[in-house]
Amino acid sequence: MRTLTRLVAVAVLLAWLPGCAAPQQRRPVTGGLVRIAVNPWVGYEASAAVLGVLLERELGYTVQKVKLNETESWEGMEKGTVDVIVENWGREAEKKTYIEERKVAVSAGRNGNRGVIGWYVPQWMAERYPDITDWRNLNKYAALFRTQKSGDAGQILDGDPSYVTNDEALVRNLRLDYKVVYAGSEKALINAAEIATERRTPLLMYFYEPQWLFTRLKLVKINLPPYAIGCDDDPKKVACDYPPYLLDKVVSRRFAETGGRAYELVRNFTWSNDDQNAVSDDIVNGNLSPEKAAEKWVRENGIVWKDWIPT
Repeated sequence: MRTLTRLVAVAVLLAWLPGCAAPQQRRPVTGGLVRIAVNPWVGYEASAAVLGVLLERELGYTVQKVKLNETESWEGMEKGTVDVIVENWGREAEKKTYIEERKVAVSAGRNGNRGVIGWYVPQWMAERYPDITDWRNLNKYAALFRTQKSGDAGQILDGDPSYVTNDEALVRNLRLDYKVVYAGSEKALINAAEIATERRTPLLMYFYEPQWLFTRLKLVKINLPPYAIGCDDDPKKVACDYPPYLLDKVVSRRFAETGGRAYELVRNFTWSNDDQNAVSDDIVNGNLSPEKAAEKWVRENGIVWKDWIPT
């Protein structure tokens, strides 16, 4: 027993001596579960993956990804099933409802991405028909864009119906001979753009930045009537371009009040369109899982994310 007591005493002494302590281990789980909404486009998935990797590996939290569309994500904050929306595209109606009125959500600041929504054609079309990028000339070219789904009208191809879109109001209020047709997903939009570029077939599509596709092929934006503050206040009367978006993060009020270091990391998270596109490209074209793509970015970009980690 005396031998055992001496061994214990020596071990305790060594642990306290400078330079003799064992290497510091990763922090244990300290904050429980963080539930991040994942909306249906790869750029969002990239942001959520990087944030998730850092929450788990640097702070010791458990992360749950909840696949929802934008509207469902806000509803999840009220239901208590979502803690974080990492990429919010405006959504002024939801902000009014859930932040101002019901007070179940709060802003967590900008995420660094600059968002653009608009109508695009492949570059070859802009070269062949130079005036097609002016919305006032679109009716002249409507026949080029007719499909089985659009009938006698030209087709404007949108993505997921849950995305932020004013396209049906724009067609109606600008008196365009077009019909909005929903492809159903981001993947379907990208596939259409790739085919139209490769085969030089006509395409007029709703699209957005940040998006990895712009690093692979060229699309040209249509000049819609310029955006002005208030021109999109009434969704039924919209006749202007989409606003520029400074994308932001939103968290549940409960998470803001009790999330501790996890909330601080979410609040500090801010990266560029190029950062997001790099991770997105690795997911789609590098055949990496979102987690593996995020781990790769984290390994290569410590100078970017080190300052996000709370002390």
